[in-house]
Amino acid sequence: MPHRDSRTPLYGIAVAAQLVDLPEATLRLFESKGLLTPARSDGGTRRYSDDDIDRLRRAARLREDGVNIAGIARVLELQDANDHLQVQNDGLRDALDGRRGTDATVAD
Repeated sequence: MPHRDSRTPLYGIAVAAQLVDLPEATLRLFESKGLLTPARSDGGTRRYSDDDIDRLRRAARLREDGVNIAGIARVLELQDANDHLQVQNDGLRDALDGRRGTDATVAD
């Protein structure tokens, strides 16, 4: 079975709400406050990806911890920035390791 892209919109709002154990109204609230932007079908139906589901779970945990919507938005933004920096860091580390391997080969 091929690996599925976690960004592929798969789930309608009812399924997404069930997966994260939140009311559909909460998903709509999170969307209206800019915490996530699910894809839309041609007919305008919300479609949530696995990445959206993960983001909803993170937002729900923060809400359970008493963080307000503005705080949730900021924490999610910082987490996303951190993830992006980690990917960049890993890429730089891989490139550096590749250069070291090339330098070692040339030196031999």
